[in-house]
Amino acid sequence: MPESKNAHLVELARALGDASLNFVVLAEGNVSQRSSDSTLLVKASGRRMASADETDIVEVNETPLLELLDDPSADDGAVFTALSGSRIDPTAPMPSVETLLHVVCQQLAGVRFVAHTHPVEVNAVLCSVRPTALVDGALFPDQVVVLGRHQLLVPYADPGLALARLARQALDEHVLAHSSYPKAVYLQNHGLFALGESAQEVINITVMAQKVAQITLGALALGGPAFLTHDQAMRIDSRPDEVTRRAELVRTPK
Repeated sequence: MPESKNAHLVELARALGDASLNFVVLAEGNVSQRSSDSTLLVKASGRRMASADETDIVEVNETPLLELLDDPSADDGAVFTALSGSRIDPTAPMPSVETLLHVVCQQLAGVRFVAHTHPVEVNAVLCSVRPTALVDGALFPDQVVVLGRHQLLVPYADPGLALARLARQALDEHVLAHSSYPKAVYLQNHGLFALGESAQEVINITVMAQKVAQITLGALALGGPAFLTHDQAMRIDSRPDEVTRRAELVRTPK
């Protein structure tokens, strides 16, 4: 029997929804996958990641959602209408309101999978007075290998349209400054978006972001983080063996 086009996204949702990981609870979080030049697969609103199946995935046309982002008169009613109308199958469940931010992230060259989660330790930092501690520098080599040298922190905005617009501006500025998209996008008082080329890569990013947050919390308790220097981080980012290891890590484990 041929594999369903939803299969990879269902597998990703279940992996990140594993209760033992503390990434999401209940119906928190969502995932998306590029399905064509103009369409995405995304988790439906209110569905649980841990028990996701193919009926929890909806395919959407990104065109009306991109148009919504550029409509200054758009309100909550317009958001509902656009999300409802974006469904390829009009009988499918409603896509998550965070689909708007998934669409924004999926415009970046090289991004095929996006995962949004609320890891406990990540949110402990994001909901503190020191959310910038997650993006002020690199603490250890594998952080650089998996997350890159530059992550992005987006100030709090109302989830949905307002957040998608603010994040789009921040992403554009980040790409202009660093010539690459951020693999980890931290949303203040909210959660994490992981952007990657494969499902395994966004899992890796989420796992590593959680570890970074755990170490950051410990470092803050002991007086503050001691970051790698610019040259040290650059060295890790460009070492041939680390470049090879980075490429291997994004492959699905056998």
